[in-house]
Amino acid sequence: MTLSSRESFAVPEHTYPAPRARWLVFAAVLVADVMDLLSTTVTNVATPSILRDLHAPAWPAPWLGASYALALGSTLVLGARLGDRFGARRVFLTGLCGFAAASALGALAPSVGVLVLFRVVQGACGALLIPQGFTLLLHTFPRAELGKVFGLFGPLMAVSSISGPVLAGLLMTADPFGSGWRAVFLLNLVVAVALLPLAAASLPRLDADPAVRLDPAAVVLLSAGLLGVLAALTLLQAPSSPVPPAVLGVLGSTALAGFVVQQRGARHPLLAPSLFRNRSFVAGVVVGTGFFAVTSGLLFATTLYLQIGRGLGVLPAASIVAAASAGIIAASFSIRALIPRSGRRLLLIGLLLFAFGVCCYLAVVLFADGPLWLLVIPLLVCGLGMGCGFGTVFALALGDIDEREAGSASGTLNGAQQIANAIGAALISAGYLTLATRTSPERGLLVCLVIVLGCTALALPLLPRRAADTH
Repeated sequence: MTLSSRESFAVPEHTYPAPRARWLVFAAVLVADVMDLLSTTVTNVATPSILRDLHAPAWPAPWLGASYALALGSTLVLGARLGDRFGARRVFLTGLCGFAAASALGALAPSVGVLVLFRVVQGACGALLIPQGFTLLLHTFPRAELGKVFGLFGPLMAVSSISGPVLAGLLMTADPFGSGWRAVFLLNLVVAVALLPLAAASLPRLDADPAVRLDPAAVVLLSAGLLGVLAALTLLQAPSSPVPPAVLGVLGSTALAGFVVQQRGARHPLLAPSLFRNRSFVAGVVVGTGFFAVTSGLLFATTLYLQIGRGLGVLPAASIVAAASAGIIAASFSIRALIPRSGRRLLLIGLLLFAFGVCCYLAVVLFADGPLWLLVIPLLVCGLGMGCGFGTVFALALGDIDEREAGSASGTLNGAQQIANAIGAALISAGYLTLATRTSPERGLLVCLVIVLGCTALALPLLPRRAADTH
């Protein structure tokens, strides 16, 4: 849960835990979100090594990240509703145990297919874990402290984003006990096991709500639709497929259309209808989805270019890509106090900075005949734009959310983020691998950069005229 929001949340009157207990809850929720972020970022760095070690072709590369993001994104809303139904603490702990088990099994995977399967299980368990954090914090901190609490998430998650790829590179370079890339998955296991006693001791026991009803038809339609669409996008570069990507795309789109129709007449909708009457929430989800997709695709394509296209080692490649994370950190700490009153302007600045960074990236690839470390400069600028945009998107979307909608809103926004990450990584990396194989790594990267730049430009008119500036 990468959340940053204003202080005016509607939280019911009740007795809050002591200050020390509150911050223990914050720590537990933060570590869970860091673990989720590590699961996403470390795979990007480890993918080339996984493919080499398991003697796999290049085309399954996007699935190693997309499988986790798809499972997480397609079931986050369900996870949020399960938290409302059975209690956030209980569902959080259940998801944590499942996440630890899936991480251990992933570390033992004998093939790419088996690893993708356990990544799906890991993502589904993450969907039980992540949405509960927003609800738990809303019930733990007084209204006056919520702005500070959510304002801390952006910078702290940015620190995690820079440490994830570098830590993965260090682990794979150190190769403890000859584990290679498997150490990356064992890292998640260690974090999950360490978090379990802290979460069990600190998280508040929130009442379950038996009135919450889960709609199996909605869950099946949403999950099947997202699976079909993303599978179609990912398999575009596969040399062969048992089901043509076009068929998967049509089936997935049909299921998603059926989900929309079904939700309109549902007695117990999976997504709260009131959320989509909230203009700020809708604007945040729409703009955020596009922004997350292009940034995820850019970073994944850069990793593939450096490691596969240019033969760079894991740690040097991670160090170059980490420049973007350094920019995220710098921007996140700098703008945190400005988000409540300048949200839209900050988001606009973030998009423009990111676009400028991509232009610099294009210039370096086209005209600079020099060392690869020159890419650090445009990636740093891109990171500054990401830092301005990420936290602001969450503030824009969640700034006016009622406490009763917290679980549904958090699940929806985080789900959109994960699906956007998966689609962006799948599409742009698929395009890069196809073009790099048929032409050259540089030409493949150039086309990807042009696509990223074009998508960023398309997001500018979608910004709300007034939405977040008054938050």
